[in-house]
Amino acid sequence: MKFDSNRAWTQASQAVSANREVVLALAGVFFLLPQLAFAIFFPQPEMGSGMNEQQVMTAVKAYYSSILPVMIPLALFQALGTLSLLCLLDSERRPTVGEAIRAGVKGLVPYLVAQILLGMGLGAVVLVIAGVLGAVGGSVGAVIGLAIALAFAVAVFVRFSVTAPVVAVEKTLNPILALGRSWTLTKGNTARLLGFYALLGLAMVVLMIFGNILTLPVTLLAPGEAVRITAAVVESIMATIMALYFVAVIAQVHRQLAGPSAERVTQTFE
Repeated sequence: MKFDSNRAWTQASQAVSANREVVLALAGVFFLLPQLAFAIFFPQPEMGSGMNEQQVMTAVKAYYSSILPVMIPLALFQALGTLSLLCLLDSERRPTVGEAIRAGVKGLVPYLVAQILLGMGLGAVVLVIAGVLGAVGGSVGAVIGLAIALAFAVAVFVRFSVTAPVVAVEKTLNPILALGRSWTLTKGNTARLLGFYALLGLAMVVLMIFGNILTLPVTLLAPGEAVRITAAVVESIMATIMALYFVAVIAQVHRQLAGPSAERVTQTFE
């Protein structure tokens, strides 16, 4: 099936609007509140102008080491939110919020295993490509290898981009089968999907810039702590909106490529 990006975006926007109350509530619980709490209580360290490169690297390493115990459960919580939202946006079954969350809990482990397998496989291939070209061509070869590896990684991301809805909506709880299903569904549409995701990413960057512009008056007039909290609130809201629409888009990409479910087709003929 030929992918239609305009239809995917229109249907994603309509799905969010049609389920606005429950979708915003779920996004608020799984994305906004954790993101806001993290931004307020774990701010990034300030880098002084007199710090050298070694000091900056040490500060960054210490910061990420300190937040790792928080980042892991936060990532799990947001993964659960993603799966729950995908279930909630399944217009064919129309589950309740409780049913969507239970389905998300059921698919969480298979989804995480699929992502781990994908990350390990992709990391190994990237290291091989960069390592081989680096060994053959020196620093120039290493740069070329990294560029090729990056292009390969982007293409692989596109091919496996509907793994989450395969798990959440199709109830495919075998991680390998879920990855295989995503690979099959996206076949023949890699370039179209890549262009669509690139435009979506550009729109998200513009949204973040707009959010920073909104906080500019506060930055200029308010004391430091007020500026930090305001920035955290605005950034968290923007990040939640982006996450919500990204999930809605992925849901519609999957729905378009997969077509109507067997259950829906059976009901139509009955």
